[in-house]
Amino acid sequence: MEGTETSRSPKEPRMSRKPLIECIEKLTAIGIALSAEKDTPRLLEMILLGAKELTNADGGTLYSVQEDRTVKMEIMRTDSLDFAMGGTTGKKIPFPPIPLYDEQGNPNLHMVVTNAVLNDTTINIPDAYNAEGFDFSGTKQFDANTGYRSKSFLTVPLKDHEGEIIGVLQLLNARDFDTGEIIPFDEEAERLAGSLASQVAISLTNRRLIADLKLLLESLIHLIATAIDEKSPYTGGHCKRVPILTLMLADAANRASEGAFKDFSMSEDERYELEIAAWLHDCGKITTPEYVVDKSTKLETIYDRIETVDTRYEVLKRDAEIAMLKQKLAAREKGEALDEQALEQEYRENLRQLDDELDYLHLNNLGGEIMSEENKEKIAWISQRHWRHNGEMVPLLSDNEVYNLSIDKGTLTPEEREVINNHITATIKMLEALPFPRHLKHVPEYAGGHHEKMDGSGYPRGLKREQMSVQARIMAIADIFEALTAKDRPYKPGKKLSESLRILGMLKEEHHIDPDLFKLFITERIYEKYAQQYLDRSQIDEVDLKRIPGL
Repeated sequence: MEGTETSRSPKEPRMSRKPLIECIEKLTAIGIALSAEKDTPRLLEMILLGAKELTNADGGTLYSVQEDRTVKMEIMRTDSLDFAMGGTTGKKIPFPPIPLYDEQGNPNLHMVVTNAVLNDTTINIPDAYNAEGFDFSGTKQFDANTGYRSKSFLTVPLKDHEGEIIGVLQLLNARDFDTGEIIPFDEEAERLAGSLASQVAISLTNRRLIADLKLLLESLIHLIATAIDEKSPYTGGHCKRVPILTLMLADAANRASEGAFKDFSMSEDERYELEIAAWLHDCGKITTPEYVVDKSTKLETIYDRIETVDTRYEVLKRDAEIAMLKQKLAAREKGEALDEQALEQEYRENLRQLDDELDYLHLNNLGGEIMSEENKEKIAWISQRHWRHNGEMVPLLSDNEVYNLSIDKGTLTPEEREVINNHITATIKMLEALPFPRHLKHVPEYAGGHHEKMDGSGYPRGLKREQMSVQARIMAIADIFEALTAKDRPYKPGKKLSESLRILGMLKEEHHIDPDLFKLFITERIYEKYAQQYLDRSQIDEVDLKRIPGL
């Protein structure tokens, strides 16, 4: 404190109080409690109640200094009036913040609280009704309405580690420890309040720093997730929706009082840890090339090579027409008989076959159907055609085009799928390299396990169910269900709700997802709650639970 203002007369009585050792013990106990408390409203309440007890004050108010240059009431207590607002009471304080400056920018020195902030000083007033230079009109009006008598005030600024005033502690009506008489706050009360203020400032600063660091961490995490979603228009929103589904299912498991999850529980910190892991579950995708993530057809590279195939077929059609016309012309020039009608019919049949082949290639290029051996053989047969390019006859389809068109399922080759799958390995490496605090130490494990399967056939570590945490198994279901219902993927439209649940049931039957969590997902109707908020109305159809495998 830079200084102390007081108008106490030397003849005014000193407070009879508890022995000093008791005050020190109480001050120490409050300091320990302040260090342990994590909830800010409870912390503020503890500060005010501790200060009142140390100084035997009847009432008090704790203020916080706001960024808009006002002072806001956070906690109010007056014992004799049984008056309590703010903190854990649930009662909002109706009084507006007090401005530090007026509209012209002049400092508000007439209010005790703002004066203490602006002058960085402790103000000790023995009797508000006799104080000069301060506006106590509001206090007197309060007294008139309640029959109370506000008398002694002790106002102490609270500073952070950089010396900035972050709050104000104001105590009201000191009481004699023996008689209960309202008396001024003495020098010992000032020292005790000042000592408590120092501890309070440290606690508030720590809470603010922790809150700021938490906000910074969350903002960076959301930034990474947004960058990944923005990287590809086909996965936009995935990193935002998976945490929602994850917490829906985790909360359901946490609520369970019977069954497989009756002994499963999560604290607020553990729930927060899972949420962070869910936001970061695909952070490794930041290393995945866009051309793989965005590959919407089998032949897509920088562009969809089916367009090049279209051009080749146009050349084949042109050459077929030229060949027919040349044959007609040669016969006429030589005066030879030629069945032109049959020739034209053959030409039309040739065009029809070329169109059918091209239509087949277009359909196959989409990757929507599983490739049979028969279809692969047809691709190989088509590839035997040749077309004239720069005066040379070359195969209609290159080896790479045949390889891509023969992909068994989807649009990715095995090599490209390996690139995609590598994102989870990159995720684990990235997260394990971070110095997570103790309460977030499981983030790499939770985030890195969402592609593992219950039978050990997943990746990257081939973990089995018993080797995985419940949280990692929860995230696996959330990731799959979001992907099934997502309407922004390059290789498929968003599936309807009933079909998504049918596929999820098949995955349960194939030991890919946790059976107990699958059952919980269905019985708690988590799919329905999610669908109402995040699926298009066209995707929400009637669900017949009897038709879902695994139930």
